[in-house]
Formats: sequence, structure tokens, C-alpha cells
Amino acid sequence: MVLSGGGVKAAAHLGAVRALREQGIIPTRFVATSMGAVIAALLAAGLPPEEVFQRLLTVRRHDVARPRPAGLVRGLFSSALLYPEPLQQTIARLVEQTRFEDLALPLTVTAADLDTSELVCFGAGGEDAPLHQALYAACALPIWYPPAVMGGRRLADGGIRSVLPLQVAAQFPADIVVGVDTGPGTDAAPASGRLAPPPLVQMYGEAMHGLMSANTELEVALWRATPGRPPLIYIRPETARGETFAIAEMGRYEQAGYEAARRVL
Repeated sequence: MVLSGGGVKAAAHLGAVRALREQGIIPTRFVATSMGAVIAALLAAGLPPEEVFQRLLTVRRHDVARPRPAGLVRGLFSSALLYPEPLQQTIARLVEQTRFEDLALPLTVTAADLDTSELVCFGAGGEDAPLHQALYAACALPIWYPPAVMGGRRLADGGIRSVLPLQVAAQFPADIVVGVDTGPGTDAAPASGRLAPPPLVQMYGEAMHGLMSANTELEVALWRATPGRPPLIYIRPETARGETFAIAEMGRYEQAGYEAARRVL
């Protein structure tokens, strides 16, 4: 199972897993990035999707998105708009395991090296690293969070390189691959505006949205065009732009993931 980023929208992964389990499709390996990596870690620990969802419901906006006053004052000279510590502490609270080997199922987490543009993999089939550090690195979306520094490298959200890391999943044998995509897409509904960021941040987000959308389309097309690869069940729940931190919409996205998976199945 390959899980994308998407912030709060990644709650749809849990609805998709719930629908798959109803049909007897049980994931045996996870490849994920960004918030999808945090959810994948909880599922790989052996928790059912319903219990993972209940844990996510305990998260409040200030638990993951606490503005840095210095960032607002320094403006263009700031490294990030949000403090990293609340997100790091929330990851540690949600995911009890601290090592990849403590998980019941293999998990591969991806992050992007900001200096080389390399896609870095941690866990199964990748480098060893403390689980919580790898999860923060996978979630550290530029301008919002400062990068993680691991082994002398500056690492950021893996979605910069691959929102739905299918090419990483291709290295593992499988009968079926399920990809759940809650990242940017051309089908995403327009932003509501109720949580509109400052104009410069919004322009950056719109540019990233276009690049990430194209990247995912190419990855899905490449998977289907490559001979010998296992069947891909591609699940794309309904999403809206600008709702990365819309905590109140978590329930709606969980249900959207369930309905999207049911339609595909």
C-alpha cells in the first residue's frame, strides 16, 4: 500500500483501508511520505484504521501548526513559518514505536534531500534511522516547517520529489499495489478561502500544487506503462485545495477515502 501526503486530507487513507479490509484486502507492506507516512506507521504497528482515526481526532491545530512570531517578523529572511517542535511532539505521541524494526509490518518512508534533490528512503529497503525523526523529515514541507537535519543532510517533505512514491514501491515484490492519493491534483476543488494564507504563501502553494499534480500523473502513467508490474488499484478521494491544516475536516476526509475505495473496488 502506497500512501501520499496531504496533511489533514491524509485521513482519507484510513477510510480507504477500512473499505479494503471489508473486501478481505489486507496490506502487508507500506510505502509512504508526509502525513501518509505517519498514518502508515500507525497501521504498520498493527492498529486497525478505526483506532488510528480515533488517535488522529485527539490532534488539535496548535498541535501541528504553531506560528513562529520571528518568522512573521523576519518575513523573507525566515527559514519557516511554523515551529517544528509541536509537530515532532505530536508524531511521538501518536506513534509509540521509536524504531522501524518495532513495527509489525515493513514500512518505507521517503523524504527529499534539499541539497541534492535525491529521494531518500528510510526503513524497509532504505536507510536505518530513528522512526520519529524519519517521520518528521517526511512531513517537513518547506516554508511551513524547517528541514530535518540527519546525517549532515537537510531533509524535507518527500512530496517534493514524489507525492505518491510508486517508484519506491516498484522495488518490492507484490501481488497487488494499492495507491491512495490525497495530494495535489487537477481535480481538487478550489480553496474555500476561509483559511487563506498570506498572498506570497498562497502563490507558493499554488505553484507547488501544479508541480506535484503533474508528478503524480506521471508516476501513475509510468507504473501502468511498465511491463511486468503488478496491478495498481489507484484510489483518488475527493479533495479541496488549501485544507492541509483543516483539522475540522478530518471526518469528512476519512469518509471520502472510504467512498472512493468502494467505488474503485
